[in-house]
Amino acid sequence: MITPSDLVRLPFSPDLTLGGVTYACRSLPHTYDRMGGSDMQRLRRIVAGKAAELAFRRHLAAHQVPYDTLGATPFTDPDQYDVALGGRRCDLKSFLVYDKQVIHRIKADPSELLRADALVPSEQAMSDSLHPQDLFIFAFTTALLTPHSQDLQRAMAAEQPVFLLHALPEAWRRPAFWASLGRLALKSECSRPVTLELGGQGAQREFRSQEVTLSPGVRTEAGDDLYALSYLRAPAILDGRVGVSSPRLGEAHIVCPQDWGNIWVYGLEIFLCGYMPCAEFRRKARHLPAGSRVWQYPRTRVKNLALPVAELRPMGALFDAAQAWSKT
Repeated sequence: MITPSDLVRLPFSPDLTLGGVTYACRSLPHTYDRMGGSDMQRLRRIVAGKAAELAFRRHLAAHQVPYDTLGATPFTDPDQYDVALGGRRCDLKSFLVYDKQVIHRIKADPSELLRADALVPSEQAMSDSLHPQDLFIFAFTTALLTPHSQDLQRAMAAEQPVFLLHALPEAWRRPAFWASLGRLALKSECSRPVTLELGGQGAQREFRSQEVTLSPGVRTEAGDDLYALSYLRAPAILDGRVGVSSPRLGEAHIVCPQDWGNIWVYGLEIFLCGYMPCAEFRRKARHLPAGSRVWQYPRTRVKNLALPVAELRPMGALFDAAQAWSKT
């Protein structure tokens, strides 16, 4: 059992969001969307999740808690672990809280988090790849998002950072046949020149990005030879359509002004709540069907195993055990 004093509060600095954005862009062709929702929703969840992981590692280093990342999650295998503490693999499960009313309640009284559920998708929790002594660590991230155009306009008026992105369809970012897309050609209907970032993969599936400056109405070819195109990034809100065409795919993809989304997460705070060994979690948790209402979400998107956060073990005990283990 944990108490409010066991909650570990971590600051959420902008560089954590930047790290999350970088990871999200590079992982786009490889991530499996078990949660559903739009590309923008998924990318914001990835940004917030990676930011929480980076903050967790930063906290460990600052407090001299030994850990390793030899099995840290690569883009191509999302089910490996994040860090290892005391020789035990840890999977950090972080939940993004962006409802302003809930955020205000947490800020006023962090013990509200003890009413939440620690959730693990059933598919993950019952995976044969988990060792009984692997650890689930649960965290909550409070942050503001810009899912609507009015939100984005307010953020830009306040000179907040933005990262405007459009994710390409599956046929572009995860093609069934691995071959060059050919010389990509782009054309802009915007009223003034615009510089776009193209992110994708080369012949060896390595991440590659390049910038292309488009003049209004002028067809412009990209310089790099890409085998997959994952996203386009714009520096600001565009006032016209942009098109990209591939000789191999034999089609053009048109991006309208409303098709861009801001994946920047305006982080406020991260709370490390508690942990539990995998076997114990499986034994104590209850089955929660998809569509269930929980404290942190109006409805869950997948089947989960759920346990009240209050029933977790305190993080301080885990940190002490990791330090003791490193001295043996």
